[in-house]
Amino acid sequence: MDGESFFPEAFARRIEEQLGTRQARLLLDALDGDPVVSVRYNPYKTTSKPALEPVPWSRYGFYLTERPSFTLDPSLHGGAYYVQEASSMFLEAVFGAIADSEAPLRILDLCAAPGGKTTLLSSLAGPESLIVANEPVRARAAVLSDNVRRWGIGNVVVTSADPARFAPFGHYFDLILVDAPCSGEGMFRKDRESRRQWSESGAELCAARQRRILGEAWDALRPGGALIYSTCTFNPAENEQNVRWLASQYDCEGTIDVGTAPEWGIERGETDGIGTFRFYPHRTRGEGFFAAVARKADGRRRLRVPKPRKSVFSELPKSSVREVARWVGQPELMRFATVDDTVYGYYGRAFAAVREIAENLPVVRSGIRMGQLFGGRLKPDHALAMFHDLNPEAAPTAVLDREQALDYLRKRETDPALLSEGINRIACDGLTLGWIKRIGNRSNNLYPKELRIATL
Repeated sequence: MDGESFFPEAFARRIEEQLGTRQARLLLDALDGDPVVSVRYNPYKTTSKPALEPVPWSRYGFYLTERPSFTLDPSLHGGAYYVQEASSMFLEAVFGAIADSEAPLRILDLCAAPGGKTTLLSSLAGPESLIVANEPVRARAAVLSDNVRRWGIGNVVVTSADPARFAPFGHYFDLILVDAPCSGEGMFRKDRESRRQWSESGAELCAARQRRILGEAWDALRPGGALIYSTCTFNPAENEQNVRWLASQYDCEGTIDVGTAPEWGIERGETDGIGTFRFYPHRTRGEGFFAAVARKADGRRRLRVPKPRKSVFSELPKSSVREVARWVGQPELMRFATVDDTVYGYYGRAFAAVREIAENLPVVRSGIRMGQLFGGRLKPDHALAMFHDLNPEAAPTAVLDREQALDYLRKRETDPALLSEGINRIACDGLTLGWIKRIGNRSNNLYPKELRIATL
């Protein structure tokens, strides 16, 4: 085989044993084809559905006919949508089967980078729920943090800790997602180089690590709560065998009924009473994916929170609350606090839980970073520009066309004649992109340097 159609011999052999000769050939042919392109829209920032083919298991997912230059679309930078593989959006169907009320939830996304599933959970759970999005690798946690900021719902705390750090939070979370690091076989179509990095020994190491993570997550799940386990691999050792291990080690109970349709092409199964779902690219419009849903047996809840290591938050002085609150559309839902000299905004119903997390774990981002106060006036942070409930009247608005917006996103000069004196909100196609300040006959672009579009 040439470089484009190369598959590791051990992988191809196992797939044939797993699926049979004909189905294995169809799968390998599909993996040599073009990846499916799909996006998921942000329901908190968009009010109408695009005229595109929908992903059947997601209200907000849509297929594209080709892959555009997403970087050169201002709407992406404004958080209007997330470029996400369609199979992964099945999390929405699973969530719908688990969350049978609109009560706020505590959710842990234990292996969260780059943030596709975190932002989906953020949309589904609602602003007053709390999603703790954890990524142990600090560099990946930074990418996760950027994506959470851009999504802008304000109900996420990003942490960077080993999964073992969550075990002391006994019975704390209503829902835990373990989207575990895996051998990545399901991504062989999107990432051809990953085929060369694959090995049987690597897959075995992944399976062992996945079991460790599952074990560390279980104690943090409340009785009656649900754990979603997912991978992007076809390997039974990382999928069904780990589900069987979970069922043998812990108090799981009955299958959660997740609705699917035959035409979706999803292979449903059951392993020791736990429902499983397989996505094969030759049967479904998406990449390779596996998911299982387990419910923790009901029983007495013994909520346990570690003793705080430190005090993190300070109350915002009453004299400053009015200035900060005017930047938010519904300030009555918010709780404002300071960390060092920076003001943060949190949905009030989740604030106590945010505090418990922040006092015990290394936090990368939490809530909405509002900005800093100077002389009683708020200098707004970029995260506030991304917040879905930003009050658009808090600062003058400069509406830019697409080319002007791209110049702004490249941190180029914006014509001061388009701006009012002082801080301005930059908007394009109804979305806020960031802040800019006019000082006399010049402008100061406040878009974060690390987010600047570097391409021409």
